[in-house]
Amino acid sequence: MTTDNPLLALRDKITALDEELLSLLARRRELAIDVAKTKMNTRRPIRDIDRERDLLERLIASGKNHKLDGHFITRVFQLIIEDSVLTQQALLQKHLNNTSAQSARIAFLGPKGSYSHLAARRYAARHFDNFIESGCQKFHEIFQQVESGQADYAVVPIENTSSGSINDVYDLLQQTSLSIVGEMTLPIDHCVLVTGTTDLQKIKTVYSHPQPFQQCSHFLQRYPHWKIEYTESTAAAMEKVAALNSPEAAALGSEAGGALYGLQVLERNLANQQQNITRFIILARKAVEVTLQVPAKTTLIMATGQQAGALVEALLVLRKHNLVMSKLESRPINGNPWEEMFYIDFQGNLRAEEVEQALHELMPITRSLKVLGCYPSENIVPVIPE
Repeated sequence: MTTDNPLLALRDKITALDEELLSLLARRRELAIDVAKTKMNTRRPIRDIDRERDLLERLIASGKNHKLDGHFITRVFQLIIEDSVLTQQALLQKHLNNTSAQSARIAFLGPKGSYSHLAARRYAARHFDNFIESGCQKFHEIFQQVESGQADYAVVPIENTSSGSINDVYDLLQQTSLSIVGEMTLPIDHCVLVTGTTDLQKIKTVYSHPQPFQQCSHFLQRYPHWKIEYTESTAAAMEKVAALNSPEAAALGSEAGGALYGLQVLERNLANQQQNITRFIILARKAVEVTLQVPAKTTLIMATGQQAGALVEALLVLRKHNLVMSKLESRPINGNPWEEMFYIDFQGNLRAEEVEQALHELMPITRSLKVLGCYPSENIVPVIPE
């Protein structure tokens, strides 16, 4: 016996509207591509902050006529604008570097479902029509795959807002011949993932990569009876828990990754910091040029002298040329006890005169200096309406 459900008709209407929204978003992206082609010819900057702010303010005002909240409109269109900017940016970069958009082989840490796998998929979706996945068990294997030509790109985590820098990756950057050609950030939402019906008190063993355990230490303190087991990636932990199929086993990882292994979410938002974000870098055998029409970031590695004030002297060169430093990291020099290399990220393009001049002035006051890469900055700071 069937009963009429008045919700079904309403849900059908919502589904139809959602399909229309998707179609409109696709058409808007096509227009963004046309805009990028026009800017390519006129050499205008990709971002027009005044235009973005005017657009948001007009939409908020118009939204009031439809009884739509201004905060809601701002959030939605900030995402749409970000997609437009990144889409245009990718198109200009492909044109400048004559990069094939057809396919690429991308190496990352872990099997399917790891955060690095999700980051690789996200990067590939914007830059390639198809991509071949190449999961690795160790960071050094990722580097070796690209260096040897087995893979075209590497996607590796470099820092996290909660647990800090990924030292293993920084140490590998000392020795590699690869260049940084891109970056991206990925919000990290750690979840307790299980195979079936259970609860937090029944769990005895939790599996994950060391990073999630570090980032969720406050949550884990509530369950001192849990045994912590380290794995080579969050995906390896999910794979292990799925194979065990036990109410006493759980993994820490992403909801999207867990779904690939048939795992259910028992608890969400476990990180010590509410905004838990990992920054990834993309590596390739050949450096890229970055158009002056997009914001660029440059990463270099340098060793200063042992005299007092040597690092300060080098940093003053950046300040002199108005180059904003976004990251300073020190790591030991392999084979040289008590000596350190310094990794520096700053906002600037190698093609810009001020960057060329700064590097020229750094050469004589450093023991070694190497540019690891100049690449488009994908940290799109959203415009806030006035």
